[in-house]
Amino acid sequence: MPLLIDGGRVPPRWAEKLSSRPAESAGRFASRAQSINVALINNMPDAALEDTEMQFFELLDFAAGDVPVNVQLYSLPELPRTERGQQHLDKFYFNYDDLWKTRFDGVIITGTEPRQPALSAEPYWQTLTDTLDWAANNTISTVASCLAAHASVLHSDGIPRHRLEDKKFGVFDHKKPSEHQLTRNLAESVRIPHSRWNELREDALASCGYTVLTKSAEAGVDLFVKKFGKSLFVHFQGHPEYGLRSLLKEYRRDIRRFLNQERDTYPSMPHGYFDTHSRKLLADFQQNALSQPREEILESFPEAAISDALHNTWEASASRLYKNWLQYIAEGKADSSTFATVVRVESGVSANRDANARVKH
Repeated sequence: MPLLIDGGRVPPRWAEKLSSRPAESAGRFASRAQSINVALINNMPDAALEDTEMQFFELLDFAAGDVPVNVQLYSLPELPRTERGQQHLDKFYFNYDDLWKTRFDGVIITGTEPRQPALSAEPYWQTLTDTLDWAANNTISTVASCLAAHASVLHSDGIPRHRLEDKKFGVFDHKKPSEHQLTRNLAESVRIPHSRWNELREDALASCGYTVLTKSAEAGVDLFVKKFGKSLFVHFQGHPEYGLRSLLKEYRRDIRRFLNQERDTYPSMPHGYFDTHSRKLLADFQQNALSQPREEILESFPEAAISDALHNTWEASASRLYKNWLQYIAEGKADSSTFATVVRVESGVSANRDANARVKH
């Protein structure tokens, strides 16, 4: 198996999966020069922290084929964590200061749950933008997922996100308006999950030089790219990494928040995800929940029956996208004999992007 969680810091769920597979030779991972080295900056809340690890581990593992991939885990230090979440980070994640002095071929930056109306008001904003600047000059390619994609375009080109009337939630069909190495051998119709309250608009992206690679009539833009410094920035508004049950778990979480009066409205069902029978079960549950809005009713949530009927209709597209991404990095690494010297971007200084395009705050 080509995926290695670097530094021996292997989270237990991935270690358990490894134990069921034939042993791999440690020698094939001995040289970082012969591997694709990826920093996974996992910023998801504690409840989704380990699920997100597994989603990206499995996706990269499958997409890598025979190419060795080393992964190191990081997380923005300003994010709020429970004691259990912090203990997990302490055991399996690298200190964020190590990021600035380590060479990586690629970096994946996940989103997180927004807490402020303005992204620039989030407590992690400065570290996140420093990370984007660092990635532009010290990687071959950078993936920015969901909120991280919104932060990237705001930071680099001042493009704001726009609040939606309802959550863009479910699995949507996308088309390919542009050909690119990242969409090579991708099916004409691409199914990708989305889960977000905000959107970036295509006209604003196009006016600032971004190339849209996948978009949906219902969900809008998904995948779009632009080169910054040495790095191709790959932005996803959606979540190709999601596992089979990710949307179901999120839907149940949102129902709990409604029952606990943490949100005003009952959540909409995810689009294009449940079959007809499952939608009927969930509609019946919704009627009961609205008539008896208390958390205890979740004990009758038909999770087992619905889980059995789920199908992962986006896995092939997700694997192809990340296979192409790893291939792009491999070709870029082969073309470059050495990496640029890793330089820590000092706080508040944008050394790698157009200073005139930075958001002032």
